[in-house]
Amino acid sequence: MTPWRALWEAARPDLRWYVAALATSPVAAGLTVAQPWILRGALDEGIAKGDAGALASWSLAFLATGVAAFGFEAAYTWATAIAASRTIARLRLRVFDHLCSLGASFHDREPSGRLLSRVTSDIEALGETLTAGAFTLVLDLLLMVGLLGSLLWMNWRLSLLLLTIAPPLGLVVEVCRRRLRALFVETRTAFAEVLSWLSERIRGVEVVQLAVQEDAAAAAFGARVGVYRHASLRTNVWDAVLFATVDGVSAATMALLLFAGASSWVEGAVTAGLLAAFVDGVGKLFGPIRELSNKVAVLQRAGASLDKLGQVLAVDERVADGDLSPTGPAQEVVFDRVSFGYEPGNDVLHEVSFRVPPGRVVALVGRTGSGTSTVGKLLVAAYGGWRGSLLVDGVDLRRWRHEALRERIAVVPQDGALFPDTVRFNLTLGAPVSDERLHAALDRARARDLVARLGGLDARIEHGGRNLSVGEGQLLAMARVFCRDAPLVVLDEATASVDPVTEHHIGEATRALMVERTVLVIAHRLSTIRQAGTIVVLDAGRVVETGSHAELVALGGEYARLVGETEP
Repeated sequence: MTPWRALWEAARPDLRWYVAALATSPVAAGLTVAQPWILRGALDEGIAKGDAGALASWSLAFLATGVAAFGFEAAYTWATAIAASRTIARLRLRVFDHLCSLGASFHDREPSGRLLSRVTSDIEALGETLTAGAFTLVLDLLLMVGLLGSLLWMNWRLSLLLLTIAPPLGLVVEVCRRRLRALFVETRTAFAEVLSWLSERIRGVEVVQLAVQEDAAAAAFGARVGVYRHASLRTNVWDAVLFATVDGVSAATMALLLFAGASSWVEGAVTAGLLAAFVDGVGKLFGPIRELSNKVAVLQRAGASLDKLGQVLAVDERVADGDLSPTGPAQEVVFDRVSFGYEPGNDVLHEVSFRVPPGRVVALVGRTGSGTSTVGKLLVAAYGGWRGSLLVDGVDLRRWRHEALRERIAVVPQDGALFPDTVRFNLTLGAPVSDERLHAALDRARARDLVARLGGLDARIEHGGRNLSVGEGQLLAMARVFCRDAPLVVLDEATASVDPVTEHHIGEATRALMVERTVLVIAHRLSTIRQAGTIVVLDAGRVVETGSHAELVALGGEYARLVGETEP
């Protein structure tokens, strides 16, 4: 989807508000244009002729048009603000939804800080354009055209002085506009790089501290901030040049008009009312022109942001969704000569074949890098592009709807991904689950004492699970699985990096799962897979052995060597 189409779809539900704002623009502009004429009448018909009644009438008319113009401009601003805020909220949700729909290959490659910049500051720049740029520009243009036409009607000779400054002023605006567009793209890119680098280093701050590299990290961050600062500085300089040029031309033009108008007034060709109306009209005319420099900067910033959003929205790295939602519990999983690589021409799985029968426990083991975790990622459709046959319940995985597939498969990953929220939310992730069921899940996951220590289901888990150990986080991840009815469970390194006591609890929870569900255990640590009915051994992405623990130990092959290396 193009960014313009996404912006249109986000704005379309509030089209009536935009129409209302645009409808008030001509009225507000017309009332403003009328004020110089009223001022002229007050001076020429009231003061010059000594008619107090006429002066009072013209004064009341001037006051009424000023108040009415203010009211219509306020209505315009109010309608625009409502429409823009709703549009930006929808667009932000649209971009977030698009990011969530992309496959794991995109998120493996794209830094999270850069994506954060797209969803926050880039969309915020578009919001600034809608409220203070594009639509207010309509009112400014109406004012400029109306006032220029009004001044021409009053006195075309004086108005010609205004037209002489239009070509050079337009040239300056165009040069600055082009330069600002390029600089805003550079600034947005530099800012995204700062966010990306900062996000990664904050996440890995402990590693930086342990390596005593704080000074080096600060220097590297300072270099990136310097690039952003330099780009921002050049942007501000060009923006200031544009604003100062318009302001200077405005002052010079006003002085020139006063000189010419005063000379004509002395000669009797121009009345005092006409001169005052002209001065007032020119002042009102240069107001929008002066603001135009700010709006050009806003529009260029929005254009740069729209380009960046377009790059994200143009990515279509979704794993193709199927159209089937089979009913009933999952029965089996079959990998038949499945090959896959994260990069073309560099496979990490080579014709992998095995079967997970319904209600059974199958374990995948292998050294680091053997491809065991990749098998689990393919099973939940995190990646596409695999070759061979991968069946769930006899249905090719490509034909499954992702939502239906993932409702049937629960995963306990190596990193339990805890959120800064309550224990309840971390167990249910927002799904409606009764307290009775939550307590039952905690019991079966051997996590009831842990939650009681935290303070109950409504106790808060800190950012990154800092008030929990790694193993305690895994226990909650196990409890999360028990809260669901998924008949197939994937345990992906569930006992990695945990202490022996917690590993024992996880082992008990795992045995409870094995009684109730079909389980695929992915592990490098062999202590968690002895109870598996079938063990599949992978080496360099290939199945090299299959059998029970006793059979594989007796075989004396790769599995026996793994056992010998990990057990005394």
